[in-house]
Amino acid sequence: MQFAFSEEEELIRESARRLAADRLAPLAEALDHGEGRDGFLANLKLMAENGFMALNVAAAYGGSEAGTVAFALALEEFAAACAATAVTTSVTNMVGEVIQAVGTAAQKEEHLPKLADGSYPAGAFCLTESGAGSDPAGMALRARRDGDSYVLDGEKLYITSGEYAGIFVVWAVTDPDAPKGKGISVFLVPAGTPGVSIGKAESKMGQTGSATNIVRFDGARIPAEALMGRENDGFRVAVGELAGGRIGVAAVSLGIARAAMDAAKAYIRERRQFGQPLASFQGLQWMIADREVDLHAARLLILDAAARKDRGDPFAREASMAKLFASEAAHRCTDTALQMHGGAGYCRDYPVERYARDARITRIYEGTSEIQRLIIARETLRQLG
Repeated sequence: MQFAFSEEEELIRESARRLAADRLAPLAEALDHGEGRDGFLANLKLMAENGFMALNVAAAYGGSEAGTVAFALALEEFAAACAATAVTTSVTNMVGEVIQAVGTAAQKEEHLPKLADGSYPAGAFCLTESGAGSDPAGMALRARRDGDSYVLDGEKLYITSGEYAGIFVVWAVTDPDAPKGKGISVFLVPAGTPGVSIGKAESKMGQTGSATNIVRFDGARIPAEALMGRENDGFRVAVGELAGGRIGVAAVSLGIARAAMDAAKAYIRERRQFGQPLASFQGLQWMIADREVDLHAARLLILDAAARKDRGDPFAREASMAKLFASEAAHRCTDTALQMHGGAGYCRDYPVERYARDARITRIYEGTSEIQRLIIARETLRQLG
């Protein structure tokens, strides 16, 4: 298979690279230290104005209509500069795609332009609960029909952008008596809805610039028109959207991995031991070779999954392959980069220790590595009939 990027895709990648270098990279260290929130929000607005918050949304709603390949290329560039900003961008694009896929005409007209132009700083994807992580069908948040409204009670955990999202896509149980996974619906809930409250940001190991919050629903009343798609059909929607989100996480993983290895290669070309640059030692050269294979293989898997999605072909298995391999490769690359720095890599004077922390979550969110293996095996066996 030949991957020849269109002129538009090349332009998007180059634009993302420039924006990442000019605005994201200079703020990444401050965000890692819990600072720079105003700059972070300003960068999100700028990215929206440059078309990066609605890359696969139709132009009629203000989107870029650039496709999934362009989405993956842009996220790699953003993540190489700042993983926290990249994951916020990825989730916001997911929110836009699910609204476009199953929202009503009124919902699309109301919310998609606000995601696209930055009126909403971000979008939030509310699926995970304390008892519904790898098994989202086990969720307990309840949406009870009451006349021309639904009333939501419960809470969601680990919600990216919870504290500054303008719109929440929320999954809730609408038929508790239905078989598991069959009585779930999906709703659009604007920020500021009475009864919706946001918990404090989690104190995390990495990607600290991206807020991760509990979102609580305490008798939150929303109009019946907030339902997206058919009632009790929300689990199918979630499964489909998670597959697309895995391409985003894979691209974020690749960007972190690339940044780590770029830093390591620069370091060993300058650092000298035994009278010569570290880069002249075969042991380190072999480490570079192995990681270059990881980077190239991850990129091909990501582009294959993205191209399949853009063509309208089945892509769930390929998205899981890309997410599994890229996230595991990010672990190998960041660990190798830290090792190549020696003791310096363990100190915050160099960015590789941040890359290692940022990479760790990629093997967990949007489905753990173990869940990806289950999906890949299941889809492979299904194709065998």
